[in-house]
Amino acid sequence: MDFALTQEQRMIYEYGDRISKEFDHNYWRGYANKNERPTELYEQITNDGFLGIMVPEAYGGAGQGMTEMLLFMEGLANNGIPLLNLVVGPTMTMGLLAKHASEDMKRRFLPGGCTGDIKFCFAITEPNAGSNSIEITSIAKSDGKGGFKLNGQKVFITDANCADYAMVVTRTTARADVKKKTDGFTIFMVDMKKKGISKTLIEVAFPVPETQWQLFFDNVELTEADVLGEVGKGFNILFDTLNPERIILSGLCTGVGRFALKKAVAYANDRKVFNNTPIGAYQGVQHPLAIARSEIEMASLMALKAAWAFDQGLPAGEFANIAKYAGAEAGIHAVDAAIQTHGGNGFTKEYGIYDLYGLVRLLRTAPLNRELVLNYIAEHVMGLPRSY
Repeated sequence: MDFALTQEQRMIYEYGDRISKEFDHNYWRGYANKNERPTELYEQITNDGFLGIMVPEAYGGAGQGMTEMLLFMEGLANNGIPLLNLVVGPTMTMGLLAKHASEDMKRRFLPGGCTGDIKFCFAITEPNAGSNSIEITSIAKSDGKGGFKLNGQKVFITDANCADYAMVVTRTTARADVKKKTDGFTIFMVDMKKKGISKTLIEVAFPVPETQWQLFFDNVELTEADVLGEVGKGFNILFDTLNPERIILSGLCTGVGRFALKKAVAYANDRKVFNNTPIGAYQGVQHPLAIARSEIEMASLMALKAAWAFDQGLPAGEFANIAKYAGAEAGIHAVDAAIQTHGGNGFTKEYGIYDLYGLVRLLRTAPLNRELVLNYIAEHVMGLPRSY
């Protein structure tokens, strides 16, 4: 059992660390407070070739895997730059295209994705289905001419305003018309400039650069060339996107947790209240921070195990779900402990700790809530009866 990173993996991790120090957390906060994309950072990442980590070299990428994408995210988040757009674009969309798209579709999307000329969003969640994707009602019906017309609604679609294309999970056969509930799903690459697409901003209650949107599809015309995989068999490849999403978000949470703890340790070593002694000398301050650090590192290890299993082509659902659960809980506990260490200063804009809480708390709920993750572990890992 070898826990050492390869030279390439170490370089990717160190690049994330270096670039996030160059732009730093205050840079990220400036864009987060404006809910705007940090363009200079993305331009640098793009120019340095890191958007295409999971894309084969033949299409302009780095030819690496989920493990390297996770390390890149952690390297950035360790210094207070968590980028949700790296989840929906380079990981979920480009990773799935690299693995399942036809040769024509790969040539159509991947080189432009690697150079940043094509931006992506991922659209699966619906207002009346939520975590139960089986019940989504958006549908692309055949138009009788070899094409489709897409109708429906999606919600909480990250950076839909910036995207050139949306990877849309929809039905081509209604739920009532299939024998098996997972049949009839199709994944389309939808040009966001097409007639019939509209979007509405969803305002979130905490600062973050990425924006959330509702999408509406009204008779949007699609063709067979827009289909990823096969018509009606999209569910078969869907989990090759959902497991990476959970893995990389665990890395985002553990990175943010490390950043918060680093700030807390610096403050606790400096702040003196009684007897000219740093508050970090008190066990009441030390122990919550030490517990949080332990949880962060355990979650990080599970995320790496999940990424390794995914890259090896092994079943990764168990590890990905545990990593997502552990990462979100560890991130919340770490940021909370950091806030408590800072006392009143933890709630000020100057120290910038509380700003992080909304993001890590979101990831206990999204993209799959903690309760459904625990249901999965109980049923599919432990063998308990299905509870819902």
